[in-house]
Amino acid sequence: MPRWLPRALVLALALFGAYQLLSWAFLRTLGLLLNVLIAFFLALAMEPAVAGLARRGMRRGPATALVSVVLLAAAAGFFVALGSLFVEQISRIVENLPRYVSEVLHWSNVHFHTDLDVDKLRSKVIHSDWVSGYLRSGAQNVWGISATLLGGVFQLLTVALFTFYFAADGPRLRVALCSVLPPARQAEVLRAWEIAVTKTGGYIYSRALMALISAGAHYVFLELLGVPYAAALAVWVGVVSQFVPTVGTYLAGALPLLIAFTVDPWSALWVLVFIVVYQQLENYILQPRITARTVAVHPAVAFGSVVAGTSLMGVVGALVAIPAMATLQGFLSAYVKRYDVPDVRVGPGSRVGAGRSGRGRWWRRRR
Repeated sequence: MPRWLPRALVLALALFGAYQLLSWAFLRTLGLLLNVLIAFFLALAMEPAVAGLARRGMRRGPATALVSVVLLAAAAGFFVALGSLFVEQISRIVENLPRYVSEVLHWSNVHFHTDLDVDKLRSKVIHSDWVSGYLRSGAQNVWGISATLLGGVFQLLTVALFTFYFAADGPRLRVALCSVLPPARQAEVLRAWEIAVTKTGGYIYSRALMALISAGAHYVFLELLGVPYAAALAVWVGVVSQFVPTVGTYLAGALPLLIAFTVDPWSALWVLVFIVVYQQLENYILQPRITARTVAVHPAVAFGSVVAGTSLMGVVGALVAIPAMATLQGFLSAYVKRYDVPDVRVGPGSRVGAGRSGRGRWWRRRR
């Protein structure tokens, strides 16, 4: 037996054991790591506002608390507006449910010559095995639902705590990270950090501004049209259309269309026309001007990043996909050198490259 073989076997076993230990630790702390990742991107989004308040003389702790309170108030207003809308609609459906059932049964008796009665149907539904079994299973799952809710609240508190610490202690965190690096690496790390803060914060704030403009425009139009719950619907359209990539516009416009259709079909048609016209104005006028100083992520790239993030990390990946892509695009624009493309003909009457530097003339001379 070679003398190195026992040592190689021991080393292989040690590496395998270390790999198993690290894999076990990673899987056990994956939830915490995902919460820290969300908190990190939220802190990057809050950094411009916190830094602006700090430059005006406010300490970073109170500045972070103030920005956090404003964000929490905005999120609470969004959910309260939508909650009031959904509660009102559900209450209306429950209130009118007996009338709906009677109309359906009457229509069935007239057209299909059936003999359905509301009282008989109600007694059959109430005393059916399916309803009793569903109620028993629901009673047994109360503890599981309560544990899930408590776990969600704990995760939210964890994300909020890490976000506050990352935003309040941002400069000290950068100093602590750079203190273990040589001076040349320190400059690169600080530059990368500034790019991440600028691009992520700029993208989030540009989207927030566009959401505010969209909500205001849709509120005015829905109020003039007489559509109920105009404020809640406008907030829904503004937030969903800006922060949900690609399909957010369709998801946002579906709810106002449905509510307007319950009032008048012509109102729904006018809402559809307004949504389409405003979307064109936003794409060609508002978005280029607002995102001129930030990273304008292409819709196809945004959709692909969300799909990839969802595949890798689920809902968390979908939330952080676009800020991460904006940061990556900022890194590429800062570190990757770009060159002029020669004025090359690729087809009949088509050319590639602007040729601003005159580098495309060699092609014409060779022709």
